Amino acid sequence: MARSALTMTAATFTAAAALLLTACGGDDSSPDDIEGAETGTASPSASASTPGTADVKRPDVSLPEDLKLVFDFEKPSDADAAAALGDAANYIRALNHAITEQNVKDPAYGFYSAAGAARYAESQIQEYVDGGWTLTGEDRYYQAETSPVGEGKKAKSILVTFCEDQSKAYGKEVKTGKVHRTEESLTSYQKFSLLMAPQQNSPVWRAQQITVEGKATECRG
Repeated sequence: MARSALTMTAATFTAAAALLLTACGGDDSSPDDIEGAETGTASPSASASTPGTADVKRPDVSLPEDLKLVFDFEKPSDADAAAALGDAANYIRALNHAITEQNVKDPAYGFYSAAGAARYAESQIQEYVDGGWTLTGEDRYYQAETSPVGEGKKAKSILVTFCEDQSKAYGKEVKTGKVHRTEESLTSYQKFSLLMAPQQNSPVWRAQQITVEGKATECRG
């Protein structure tokens, strides 16, 4: 059972980016100040070994032994781009952690997301919980790219894109443990676009908006 694709028009995504930049424009503002944005709090007990920027307590995003996430990402030379890419990966880890924990209100994905990205994560987790599904196998992410959004000296939002190969990741029934294996096809490939934003007085970057393109031909091969 693959995660659902989420399509957002370019105009809508651009508008969301513009709204985010407006919220980040003042000295006292942060991505959390966006009207209508959903926020989450971190678990007080965080894993020190969680990948990402140091000097902050981060929630547990560990996974069962039968599920492996592979991030074939090259670390950008720019520090902000590297941090945004690292926390985009942590958002994916947190989403999978919540699915395997069968916890729609798991604090981890709320730590790494807000607004549309948080709503997407919650909807995906809810689908798995309602269906009695979890995940197993190997899920691979690759071809990551980062690009700054906006201008000026202040910390920019960064658009992170990457591909996903789900051909070796499978749905598993929670009650029976039965694994439903599927053959590799174009539906195995998705392309993610995440609008990442820095938080005030914190090294954590949060996913604000997300698009997921299903049957991504550019990710296959």
